[in-house]
Amino acid sequence: MFYTLFSKLCYAITILFGVVTLLFILFNCMSGDPAQMMLGQQENKEQLAIVRKKFGFDKPLMTQYFYYLNDLSPVSVHSYSKTHFTYYTKEKYQGLDLFQAKRFRCILKLPYLRTSYHKNQKKVSQIIKETFPNTFILASVSIGLALFLGVFLGVLTAVKQDTILDKFIQFISTLGMSLPSFFSAILVAWIAGFLYHKYTGLPMSGSLYEIDDLGRGKYIQWKNLVLPAFVLAVRPLAVIIQLTRGAVLEVLHLDYIRTARAKGLSQGVILWRHVLRNALNPVVTAVSGWFASMLAGAVFVEYIFDWNGMGKEIVNALNFLDLPVIMGMILVISICFVVLTILVDLLYGYLDPRVKVN
Repeated sequence: MFYTLFSKLCYAITILFGVVTLLFILFNCMSGDPAQMMLGQQENKEQLAIVRKKFGFDKPLMTQYFYYLNDLSPVSVHSYSKTHFTYYTKEKYQGLDLFQAKRFRCILKLPYLRTSYHKNQKKVSQIIKETFPNTFILASVSIGLALFLGVFLGVLTAVKQDTILDKFIQFISTLGMSLPSFFSAILVAWIAGFLYHKYTGLPMSGSLYEIDDLGRGKYIQWKNLVLPAFVLAVRPLAVIIQLTRGAVLEVLHLDYIRTARAKGLSQGVILWRHVLRNALNPVVTAVSGWFASMLAGAVFVEYIFDWNGMGKEIVNALNFLDLPVIMGMILVISICFVVLTILVDLLYGYLDPRVKVN
């Protein structure tokens, strides 16, 4: 077990190192001068020189890359010189000293994702802290809805194979898979939030938190979650229905299911105790992939419904070419992908002891 966890950890570190390297190359070699992006229309030679020196943009690209790795690494090295880019300040880093030398110090810290170019030098970690919970709640509710309905309808269509109900549910699920999220978001917002608002009571847009006009501060508005969660759940719901149906049909024709029926077990007991557990592996794979992709793929849905999550923040950062925000959020999403992949691999061994986790 220890070897398995260690190998998975090495795999995760390797993947994340590749992601960080690719992000740095894409956004620092192909996107222009970061100093000009920060200053915008107010740039002049003196200001450009100051900004480049302050943020290390005047250094060679390879040096900037190592600076970026140093900022992201939990164990990093920093200079005592105030003129050096890696000079330790509590505003940038919060950590514990591991050891000190004459010119440098080594500290243990949280990854430093740097600061936004356009939000008054606000820390990227703070922006993620404010937006990630909203996206996580939206994705969790969406995938929970898709999983509950998808497994139920998938089992139902397998049991009612080739009936009118089976064909109708398959048609609806195929239609759901073919609809792009941004199109269904506009359609659902217009129908449920505008045309039939007096019946549904649901708004066309709104985030999880709203500010009360009477001065009572922020409060949670759960009804704003309904429409974006429904839209995000449509496509994974369709996939889960198809996967569950196929897996259940395959398991139902196995010999041990015939034996269970011969022993007089009811259909419900057979489905719950014997069929579902052996049919859930492909569903677990789909759910983990869709949940991770929702953290990244909720961009259009969050933007259309004005949901203050990571997706909407990424769109705003792209509009302003706010590279640290874009890179930080993509890195967080990549971490979620890697962690979920590892958890799913470990979960396979529980669902099906025949599966060996390497």
